Amino acid sequence: MDDKAAIELAGVHKDFPSHGETVRAVRPTDLTVGRGEFFSLLGPSGCGKTTTMRMIAGFEQPTGGTVYLDGHDVTGVPPHRRDVNMVFQSYALFPHLDTYRNVAFGLEQRRTGRDEIRRRVGEMLEIVSLTGLEKRSPRELSGGQQQRVALARALVNRPRALLLDEPLGALDLQLRQQMQLELKRIQREVGITFVYVTHDQGEALTMSDRIAVMRSGRLEQLGTPREIYERPATRFVAGFIGTTNLLDGHAAGVADGTAVLTYGPGDRVLVPVPAGVREGDKLEVSVRPEKIDLSREEPTTAAGSVLSGLVTDVVYRGTSTSYTVTTAAGTDLVVFRQNAHSAEELAGPGDRVFLTWSPQNSYPIGVR
Repeated sequence: MDDKAAIELAGVHKDFPSHGETVRAVRPTDLTVGRGEFFSLLGPSGCGKTTTMRMIAGFEQPTGGTVYLDGHDVTGVPPHRRDVNMVFQSYALFPHLDTYRNVAFGLEQRRTGRDEIRRRVGEMLEIVSLTGLEKRSPRELSGGQQQRVALARALVNRPRALLLDEPLGALDLQLRQQMQLELKRIQREVGITFVYVTHDQGEALTMSDRIAVMRSGRLEQLGTPREIYERPATRFVAGFIGTTNLLDGHAAGVADGTAVLTYGPGDRVLVPVPAGVREGDKLEVSVRPEKIDLSREEPTTAAGSVLSGLVTDVVYRGTSTSYTVTTAAGTDLVVFRQNAHSAEELAGPGDRVFLTWSPQNSYPIGVR
């Protein structure tokens, strides 16, 4: 048990009965969330992230394992006696109460003094940028404003942790992106631990201090957004977090911690590898599209990876242009080129091109 942790799961797992069988929704999981951390549970639908959050909140009892809040075992403690609050996608605002009364509701239930309620509600409305909207009913507020009211209502009681279950899912894309930054700002200001459930990779990367990527009830990888994106631990993580290119090949040689995969005359991929990788080992490599340079000119030097191929597709995406290239490695690679200076296409379908990148931008995700 970590006494410095806001939340700790020790061997927590959850089984559900289904048609006479037992389905394991969450496999035995050890997880620690630090105090004041913005922590995200990320994964596709059905991966167990919401069930994990509900076990933290007390809405689901784990089949086994222990849940700690601030170092105290709360595994059998009901939700209303756990010092955490939860915000849902539906917001669940009281339609008959105005903004002020919605936020003040929890304090009123605790019989907090009127002056204290006025002070704390005022502070919280200022933090969530709703000052001046105290008398508006939920139906008079936009989706983003309703979401802020739900946040303020959850935070005004000063819980030790706030659990958020896909709270931005009902918003349109532009507002969702705006609220991601707002959520992070609010979390920093109040200093409360946030645990955030989402299936949106960009959302998790934007807001989180750390991310737990889940799949089929299992924790696939835990790390900072940069670690998860730049150094994916598994093929699933590499493919789920953003866009990546996956290459397979056998090490034609290994020297000074770098393996070389060859695919034909002039085509090679250099991969930094851990100790123990030997010539002949099969490697699986992840390369992010923005790490690759594309040119119609054959490189004069070969200090890094070089693959030749034919362009099969070009897609203009506004800030960048995406090129799909069928390479000598026997797979299609995607390349992103920023349109910072010019949106003019470097090549078109059918053109022969050369792809180059630095060895450190090849990341091994599997060795066999």
